[in-house]
Amino acid sequence: MPLPASTYSPSAAVPADKRVLGARDFASLWFSLGVGLMVLQLGALLAPGLGMSGALMAILCGTLVGVLLLGSVAVIGTDSGLSAMATLKLSLGRHGAALPALLNLLQLVGWGAFEIIVMRDAASLLAGKAFGESSALTGPWLWTLLFGALATLLAVAGPLTFVRRVLRKWGIWLLLGACLWLTWNLFDKADLAVLWATRGDGSLSFALGFDIAIAMPLSWLPLIADYSRFGKAAKGVFGGTAVGFFCGNVWLMSLGVAYTLAFVPSGEANALLLALAGAGIGIPLLLILLDESENAFADIHSAAVSVGILLPIKVERLALAIGALCTLVALLAPLAEYQNFLLLIGSVFAPLFGVVLVDHFILRRRRTDLAAAPDLRWDTLLAWGCGIAAYHALATFAPDVGSTLPALALAAILQLLLGMTVRRR
Repeated sequence: MPLPASTYSPSAAVPADKRVLGARDFASLWFSLGVGLMVLQLGALLAPGLGMSGALMAILCGTLVGVLLLGSVAVIGTDSGLSAMATLKLSLGRHGAALPALLNLLQLVGWGAFEIIVMRDAASLLAGKAFGESSALTGPWLWTLLFGALATLLAVAGPLTFVRRVLRKWGIWLLLGACLWLTWNLFDKADLAVLWATRGDGSLSFALGFDIAIAMPLSWLPLIADYSRFGKAAKGVFGGTAVGFFCGNVWLMSLGVAYTLAFVPSGEANALLLALAGAGIGIPLLLILLDESENAFADIHSAAVSVGILLPIKVERLALAIGALCTLVALLAPLAEYQNFLLLIGSVFAPLFGVVLVDHFILRRRRTDLAAAPDLRWDTLLAWGCGIAAYHALATFAPDVGSTLPALALAAILQLLLGMTVRRR
């Protein structure tokens, strides 16, 4: 395995001899990142409005499109060897990449905080079942501080150290076992025919469900190159990333829908966790809970890398400050805002990477000469801004149409036209 990413400057390319990860490595990594308590919670959001069949279709379609985009952006990291935000300098210019770096910091702080929140809630429920509801171990402050400190210390120590030495060797099999156990428990206790026939109440359109489902893989677009820059070959990076994340995300999100409809008619998040805790005396939920710390750790580390391309401060120190901020947000933020948070991410980063993909694969033809990048590229910034405006216009005036794909496509088309015009001149 390569050295931890913090060994390399966020603005420098990883040497070719250190790019040693293959398709199987990325499939395992992104399967584990696609499995988590937050993914289960996302399925619970879709369940009441769409029902079983409608939610499953939204999950399949949204995740499929999302992982194709995710794998394609991963290739950019492999082509260049640069960190995620450093690759944006190629498309937006050396100064133009500062804006998405700041936005990425904001969204990763949010993701890190939400990861800590769901870990806290799950740990409190498991402690209540084991030691009684009156136990001091059920207190949310205790678990918030504990998981916040754990994720922060892992980020300061070095990215993916725990994953590479523990999770990647045998932890992935424990995760598979947990998913299989939860699936078997569902098949054993639920009436599958009734479950499949359950219809939604119409409170959520399919287009909005699609946008929520695709937001999960899209949320990883601004940081995937932090890991894909260690990949050996673009083909293996693309395939491993897409297959691994698709399998993990669809599996867990679908379980979130099914458990909500079968055992939690109210759709409440804590009730869903309680139902999951009842499967296998809570062991599968405990294993997924332990895996969740990897997601929070990745969020904190990549947020530090994003800031590292702007400020001459060591990534380890930035990770310490960002981890403390994530913990503070987790203490104060309500989980009910999660859906709006996901949609906000899509409004900013979906159009951005429509622009970046066209620029990298069509206009620059995968050339990655960072020294030749200008200070600003107004064509890409204009196309990105138009994509964001289109997203919010569609979300406001035509919510049944969906916003993510149209905004991404518009930004990509504008970038193609503007980029070709600039090249001719």
